[in-house]
Amino acid sequence: MRFPFNATMLVTALVATLAAAAPVRGTVPDLGREDRWAEQVAPQVVVGDVVWLTTRLRPRVLALYTKPSGPAKGAVIVVHGLGVNPDWEVIGVLRTALADRGFATLSVQMPVLAADARQEDYVGLYPEAGERLSAALAFLHEHGYPKVAVVSHSLGAAMVDAWLAHAAARPGAPAISAWVPVGMAVPFSMRPRLPILDVVAASELPPVVASNPGRVAELPRDDCSRAVVVPGTDHFYAGAETRLVDVIAPFLAEVFAGRCGAARPAQGQSRSSSMPAVARISRSRTAAHARSAGTSSIRIASAPAASSSRRFA
Repeated sequence: MRFPFNATMLVTALVATLAAAAPVRGTVPDLGREDRWAEQVAPQVVVGDVVWLTTRLRPRVLALYTKPSGPAKGAVIVVHGLGVNPDWEVIGVLRTALADRGFATLSVQMPVLAADARQEDYVGLYPEAGERLSAALAFLHEHGYPKVAVVSHSLGAAMVDAWLAHAAARPGAPAISAWVPVGMAVPFSMRPRLPILDVVAASELPPVVASNPGRVAELPRDDCSRAVVVPGTDHFYAGAETRLVDVIAPFLAEVFAGRCGAARPAQGQSRSSSMPAVARISRSRTAAHARSAGTSSIRIASAPAASSSRRFA
């Protein structure tokens, strides 16, 4: 499902989040706009079920729950980016294709603002975003999934980062098994302690490229965490959704199978994995590519070069 999209607004909003060290209270989501999303999305859902989550602010938060055909390897919260919905384009593919690969998915409506809102105000939505993520986690636990990972795109990744960092300072931190930030445009708020798959596209937005090397340097030294680049596509993965799923699904399978091991000390350690060699990268190669191209690189599949002239809309 394609909707009008403003790439300039997206870039500016993502850059604004760089200054957000902690959630800011005071911004109220545009609940009417969310209602309109729900009215458009819910009747068109073919794969999965429409469910409703509850937060203190919002008694009915749209979410799309999709179960695999067989026993689930684990469950995944899918988090969209700025101003869209839980079945939007690449998010809709992720929530359904990951279910086809054996993972239960719950794609959640994140808070949005009016279309003409100031971009920096999205930072003020982080507290409500965190409550929705906590509600999604509770839903999956209640439905019998003790192991839950998060796959988040764009501004949704920054919202997840803020949620994890805020919760880490309090008792009862979210019991997340792993996190896949896709196209994240900010540094980690704190060094992650869980397995991370940091994914960027070959033709990325400038804030994503700028922040990627710093995140790569802070990846846990376990047997699963790594950084990858998906070639031949841009930030929105139009036409490359299957390649993105091909990167994420093996990582999640390893995590849920308990193959990541304990994180090792940062110095003097190497990482290995049972994932295909095409998805491996050494830290020295990462550093060399970061110096030469401004981002880390793992070529996970052959693909035509992405067009630099594509307009984000």
